[in-house]
This record gives sequence, structure tokens and C-alpha cells, in this order.
Amino acid sequence: MIPLAHLRDSFEGVIPSVIATTDADGLPNVSYLSHVHIIDDTHVALSNQFLSKTAVNVAANGLATVMVVDGLTGAQHILDLTFERSETEGPLFERLSAHLSILEQNMAGIMRLKAADIYRVRDCRAVPAPHPLEAATALKAPDLMEPTAQLSRMLAEAGDTESLLDTTLDGLARLFGIRHAMVLVPDDSGKRMITIATIGYERFGIGAEVDFGDGIIGIAAATRQTVRITDLSRGRRYVEAVRSMAGMEGPGSIPLPSLALPFSQIALPMIAQGRLVGLLFAESEARFAFRHRDEQALSLIGAQLAQALRLAEQDRDRPHAGEIVPLHPPERVATAGLFQLRFYPRDGSLFLGDDYLIRGVPGRLLKHLIEEYLKSGKQEFRNREIRREASLMLPDIKDNLETRLILLRRRLAEKGGPIRLISMERGRLRLEVDGQPEIVIIEA
Repeated sequence: MIPLAHLRDSFEGVIPSVIATTDADGLPNVSYLSHVHIIDDTHVALSNQFLSKTAVNVAANGLATVMVVDGLTGAQHILDLTFERSETEGPLFERLSAHLSILEQNMAGIMRLKAADIYRVRDCRAVPAPHPLEAATALKAPDLMEPTAQLSRMLAEAGDTESLLDTTLDGLARLFGIRHAMVLVPDDSGKRMITIATIGYERFGIGAEVDFGDGIIGIAAATRQTVRITDLSRGRRYVEAVRSMAGMEGPGSIPLPSLALPFSQIALPMIAQGRLVGLLFAESEARFAFRHRDEQALSLIGAQLAQALRLAEQDRDRPHAGEIVPLHPPERVATAGLFQLRFYPRDGSLFLGDDYLIRGVPGRLLKHLIEEYLKSGKQEFRNREIRREASLMLPDIKDNLETRLILLRRRLAEKGGPIRLISMERGRLRLEVDGQPEIVIIEA
């Protein structure tokens, strides 16, 4: 029997598998399967979503035969299976369900997973092709251990949250060749992810939002399961799902950065101490850009980044006895005219003139800083005093403020003025304003 680990690429789901069963009278039935998931060298899980006849046959004799196809080489293998059990909950079910949710976008629930059916593999053998195709060029399989270890060391040396984000994306580009990636964090509503750092796109898209359940990012965040697609060309619905994810461009939103035609995508939830801290997303214009081994390496990086972000947040609030020195010299404030900030209390949205700026905690935070500036001329603030400000409606758990400050600072920098936030010594920030702001509250 051929070990299943030797044909791992055949389980990527690029080419639909075929399942054959027989009824009690020996009458065969053949159907397509959306996904065959490898569990170990002797077990696979089949996605059970609409296989009524197949389910009846398996219930009658417990046997099935599946053919899997390597999407890159075209190699075919037959698996002889014996049914063991069905799972309707748990990590395996959630993982298969998340993957199917990507395929199921805009299909009215047709492919919704009913169960993950576990089978024991009695035999695995190659199927000689009657008309062999020209062998595909073998993909390079570089050793990922060294770049993973190197990026891990770089993260260990990063001193603050902002450095952690930049080090991660720069390291992925330089050490792994991943040129298009971003980090998102959950907003205060717990219903959407917000882009806080990107690399490799024409625009940064800081502040762009993805609702839980929308596209590969939203599904990975909602299910807390890694979702990896190795060939989006399997169906245009994948691309349409991606476009719908990226195209939430109505009033009061920022377009999510995205490739025009991605073929591979991976979204990895970043979990620390049981909480969703963020999400690492990468995409490529190449097929098979993210394989199983890439997922393993990126999972390690994502887990370390999640834990480091939590630690950096706690470290930033510790009292610092040394002299406070700005990390960036304050720029000279130029005289400019009046500009208006429109604030919507309903969701904390803030507009600069007619342009949407940010919403939620970052929106309320900037409104508070500007109000203090107008009232007293105050320009420097401590994180601790910000946390005590009730009008900001900060979450009880304090690990959100630092990422919100970074998000707001980068969004203002991308906007290019007239407001800037400068990161200073530990636990402090400086507000710089060109001109005379006016805040208009709009109850709507």
C-alpha cells in the first residue's frame, strides 16, 4: 500500500475526487466529492454534503472506493475504504466546513457540510494512465525550517507591536518569497476584521474591513480555522467570492487590498490564550503557492506573532523611569485653514471632510484626542489615561488599545494629513495637527 503522505498534493482538492459505492444488490453508484482530507497514513475524511445515494450504500455495506488526482502532475490513485464513523462537530468537522464554505459562497447552501465521514484506508494504489501526459516540472521544495527559525529569531528581537507587524511581513517577503500579505485584527464589535498592516499591494488599505463569514478571511476568522486554497481556477466562484470580499466599497468603507487574479490564498487565524488576536493572510498569482508544508511554517509564525502581540501590549503599559524621548522628532506645524471632522456616535465613524477616515474605537479615540487638543492645547497623551476615558467605550480586556493606536496612526499617515499621531516613549503618543479642526457631531 502506498503511504498517503506520498501523495499529499492529491488531497488539495484542485481536481474533484470520484467516489464509487454499491447498493445491497451490487448496483454501482458513482459521484463526485468536493474534498478528501488526509488524517494520517491509514485514514481519510470525506466531506458529506449531498451524497444521499452514496450515504445509503455506505450504510448498507460500509465500503467505498475513491479516486484522487494530483492537480499538478495528473497522477491518479485509488483508495479502498471502510467506513468507521461520522463527526458533526470538533476540529476536523470545523476545518472541512470552513473549506467548503469558501466553495459554497453564493450557492445557497447547496454544499453545506453535513458530516465529516471517517474511513480506514485498506489499500492505496496507483492507476496507470491510458494516455500518459507529459510529466509536469517538479516544484521546488525548499527547506522551510531555516527561514522559519530565522523569522522567529527576528520576532523575538522586535521591541514593540509596530515592529512585530513590520518584521513579520518583511520576513515573509524576504525569507519565504511571499510578496502579498496582510495582518488583520478583530474590531471592538467582534464581528469583523480590520486591516492593520500590508505588504506588496498598490495601496496599503489600512482600516479596510472584512465581516466575519465573508470570503476566505471572514470564514477563517469566524471559524478560527486555517483556510488554504491552492488553485482558485477550479471555479470562477472562488474569484467572485474574493472579489465580493474585496469589493465592499460603499460609503464609509475602505477597499481591501487584493490581487486582480489570485490563484493561491491562505488565511491563518492567530490565537493566543484562547483568544483571536489577529489573522495572517497571504495570496499569490501562482498555483500551489501555499502547500501543506507552507501552512505548517506559517502557523508557527502566526502563533508566535499572536503571543508576541499580547506580550508587547502588556509591556508597553509598564511604568518607564527613564527620560522620555520621541521616537520621531515632531514635525514643524504649518499654518493651514479650518477643516471639519464629522463624527457619527452610532458606530464611532469619523469623516475628514467628505472622506471616510475610520470608525469604532479608533474613531472615538481620535475624536477624544482632538477635543482635548481644542480644549487645552494638549498634544501628548499616556495610554493609561486613554484607558480611563469612558467615552471611548474601550473593551474591558485591555489588549486592544495598542493595535487600535497603530491602526489609527497608519490610517492617518496613509491619508497624508492634516492630522498625525507620533509614537513616543513607552506608553505615550503625540498629536500633531496642521490647521484648525472643527468637530461636528451628527446624530443619525
